[in-house]
Amino acid sequence: MTARAWMAGLAALALVAPPIASAQVAASPAPALPSVEALAQRYVATGRAPGIAIALGGAGDTRFVAKGVLSDGGAPATPDSLWRVYSMTKPITAMAAMMLVEDGKLRLDQPVSDFLPKFAKMRVLTDPEHGLASRPAARPITIRHLLTHTAGLGYTIVTKGPLLHEYERLGIVPAAVNAKVEAEMLRVRPKSLAEFADRLATLPLIADPGSRWSYSVGLDLMGRVIEVASGMSFERFLQTRMFGPLGMTSTYWQVPPDQAGRLATNYVFVGDRAVPFDPGATSIFLQAPSFPYGGAGLVSSARDYDRFLHMLQNRGTLDGKRVMKPETVALAMSNLLPAGVTFGGVDASTGGTAGPKMGFGAGGSVTLEDAPGGLGRGTYAWGGAAGTLAFVDPGRQLRGTVMVNYFPADRWPLRADLTRALMTDLAR
Repeated sequence: MTARAWMAGLAALALVAPPIASAQVAASPAPALPSVEALAQRYVATGRAPGIAIALGGAGDTRFVAKGVLSDGGAPATPDSLWRVYSMTKPITAMAAMMLVEDGKLRLDQPVSDFLPKFAKMRVLTDPEHGLASRPAARPITIRHLLTHTAGLGYTIVTKGPLLHEYERLGIVPAAVNAKVEAEMLRVRPKSLAEFADRLATLPLIADPGSRWSYSVGLDLMGRVIEVASGMSFERFLQTRMFGPLGMTSTYWQVPPDQAGRLATNYVFVGDRAVPFDPGATSIFLQAPSFPYGGAGLVSSARDYDRFLHMLQNRGTLDGKRVMKPETVALAMSNLLPAGVTFGGVDASTGGTAGPKMGFGAGGSVTLEDAPGGLGRGTYAWGGAAGTLAFVDPGRQLRGTVMVNYFPADRWPLRADLTRALMTDLAR
């Protein structure tokens, strides 16, 4: 089954699945964030999301808002419920790479071929819409290019034409959605990060490295670069250098069987009707992935992801433990785009961000000016394909995580609704 086929099949599968029942909204004490609390309650009560968990933090403690349930008739949503964060994996992978930049094991403008020699002589398509004819790339792919989606690599969720067919043929589809689709993907997907990188190196680029922004598998490839540069597996590097020190005990590539009760069901909307697509009790995320997908592979909780963002807000430190230097965090959350390249946003269905005057940092967007009625200049943010959201506004010393699980991510204007509610509460 091709990537296009399974995406098109979301609606077809949904039509034969049972709809979600109306979730009950539990009573709660007087809210400290009344507008945010009302937003969460409204999303659940109107069937926009069966459950939602929000973490918001300033200079002090984190405040949590959780409403609804994880599935039809399932457990209540809590700050410790588990959600598929998909592309919110990208900032985590990118910050891991920045740790190696800090260590002197990577340089931003170092060729990727220093670590993966098969990327030394990449080629660029000359007529992407009609064929695979190519020419030599004008310059090598660098670490900066992988971090900022400017390497010229493709992505099955946005790439079109003959190159898309090659990505699908070689299994360059580093994501899991449900057990039925995964059974087909396993037939063609590489079995390791090393094999993934080797196959990817055989495919032409869509543009010269460093010439334009295009959403890509760059952060998935970065996982392999991290392995080679660090001398340890990608999973072990993240556990040793990030998850362990930050106390992120609910972030998984594979959800342990005894934690399955905490995993939300992922839904797909057919019109206004939400139907189960990957039930938590039998989720594909209870199985081991083919390899760790650095661009879309993690499951996490609102509490855990908040700890990652809190570290960034604190310029590399959390609970007295430093995992990154302040200057490394500042660099990572700055505009790292190559000279002459701009970022105007990405299709909202992917979970990414869009807005006026934006740049791109290590794995996430960076606002370049204050947004009227919104977050401030320098806000670092990204989202996930199942609706999750994350941001750090260093100027305001503000951070936020929103966990929901439904396709498509842009079915409801959750990002705009949250920003409006949060600004209302801050104004009080």
